[in-house]
Amino acid sequence: MTACEDLKKADDPAPRAEGCEECLANGTSWVHLRRCLSCGHIGCCDSSPNKHATAHFHAVGHPVIQSFEPGENWRWCYLHEMVG
Repeated sequence: MTACEDLKKADDPAPRAEGCEECLANGTSWVHLRRCLSCGHIGCCDSSPNKHATAHFHAVGHPVIQSFEPGENWRWCYLHEMVG
């Protein structure tokens, strides 16, 4: 399997919040957090009720997220469905 170019080229923007931006605004909760590596948006994972990280991808098309959980540094490309 070849490596994903989006994963290779992903940036490292500063996080825009300390929790899921939409959940904080709406007063809802999340399970785990993901950081968009295009703009720094922090969204909740797909195990969370609102799946804001994936919703962000569908809304703006930024392909790569990274876990925003302490001790985790894996990345995921939505376009190619690859972890890096």
